[in-house]
Amino acid sequence: MKRILGPALLGAALLAACVVAPAAAADKVSIAIIDGQNNHNWKATSPAMKDILEKTDRFTVEVLTTPSDKDPKEAWDKFKPDFSKYKAVVINYCGQPWPEDIQKAFVKFVEDGGGVVFYHFAVAGFPQWADYNKMMGMGWKDNKFGDRLAFDKDMKEVRTPKGEGPNNGHGPAHEFQVTVLDKADPITKGMPAVMNHVKDELYGGQHGPAKDMHVLAVAWGAKDKGSFDMYEPMAWTIPFGKGRCYTLLLGHDVPAVSDPVSIAFLTRGTEWAATGEVTIALPKDLAATEAKKEEKK
Repeated sequence: MKRILGPALLGAALLAACVVAPAAAADKVSIAIIDGQNNHNWKATSPAMKDILEKTDRFTVEVLTTPSDKDPKEAWDKFKPDFSKYKAVVINYCGQPWPEDIQKAFVKFVEDGGGVVFYHFAVAGFPQWADYNKMMGMGWKDNKFGDRLAFDKDMKEVRTPKGEGPNNGHGPAHEFQVTVLDKADPITKGMPAVMNHVKDELYGGQHGPAKDMHVLAVAWGAKDKGSFDMYEPMAWTIPFGKGRCYTLLLGHDVPAVSDPVSIAFLTRGTEWAATGEVTIALPKDLAATEAKKEEKK
């Protein structure tokens, strides 16, 4: 026999239904992706990244596209991102310097507790912006720019001072393995120790302040692939004021950013940058990337 709810119970049930949906929406984290200039195909990678992040059901994502380098100054005067609206900013930008007021607002945002993700070629941006490079740690800069951090074949840290060592570079895009250094970090926890990554650019010879870097994962840059026979950092974190900074070098194009390895690092790293915690599960198909054995060096 069907039970008929009384007015009081019916009202309570309807109220509960109304409360649940907004609560779920409120749990989502607001993220911005900044693009607009880059010698990589940001018009393809930004939508792919937005889709990947939103499919976790953890984020709301807004893409902020800057003026082009051909636009007049008036276009930049109208570009005024309100960083306070977001928990983290993903930078898919490498181009002309942002106006000074945007730079100052961005630094304050991170210092006050905001998160930032430096995605792939964003590490080549803003060589004259000291705070940007402190937040990033290392980037696509030559050996005159700053120190270099890498790891030898035994996974021992090797620091090369400014003015020494190789310049930045990469060989032809190729498949390579990504090795997790810190298996206990919230971002990498549960990942296979060594994962096979699809064809991608493997950056080597990165330079910068290289301070306070907590390296999460590396990839072997072989000389016969155009690199320097060292384990190169692929993902790392840095504290900056009250904020959290995360650099990810994977993801040159849509196939590379859509690989389970890149998806795991992008989604979980972005959540960590935004909140300091990681609740996003690893991609179900990440287990299939596990390497049976590491490539011989």
